[in-house]
Amino acid sequence: MIKQSAKGILGMFLMLSVFTACDSDDPEPVNEEELITTVELTFTNDNDASDVVSASFTDLDGEGGNDPIIDNISLMANATYTLTVRFLNEEETPAEDITEEVEEEDEDHQVFYVATGAEFTYAYGDQDSNQNPLGLTGTVTTGAASNGTLQVILIHEPNKTAAGVRDGDPTNAGIESDIDVTFNLSIQ
Repeated sequence: MIKQSAKGILGMFLMLSVFTACDSDDPEPVNEEELITTVELTFTNDNDASDVVSASFTDLDGEGGNDPIIDNISLMANATYTLTVRFLNEEETPAEDITEEVEEEDEDHQVFYVATGAEFTYAYGDQDSNQNPLGLTGTVTTGAASNGTLQVILIHEPNKTAAGVRDGDPTNAGIESDIDVTFNLSIQ
């Protein structure tokens, strides 16, 4: 009798295990933030194709280790540039081009360019699949000679419908950034 009760309890336990394993409320996989060690900016003067300015941020050992290497940006005053950005993970060999992932997951990303102190405006040149700004390419217009900084922020899962976000203001976009770097910027 005890043997039969033990079999019955074991059978009920196995059936319960099978039913709970097939739970339809399993969470969806999380879209992980990308590891980015390098940001490369390329500015090409729209009126002089030989005027190409490249600047990069590189931090191969991540936060807390050695200081990152950050190039200064120097652009001509009163000019228009086409800006492109690349994001790389150089911990991988060969380096992984994270820009491709940003393009593939365009609805989950937006790049912001925030200039402080320098006469620099950015207009988005690309869009995600929902016609919202993406920021991998765009147009930069410089004003009079000035100095300041340019903050480049890649936000993961931004709220693209929040106030100001379509216009490049990251304030209401969300707080989860894949990378946030600041370059010194000189308009000459």
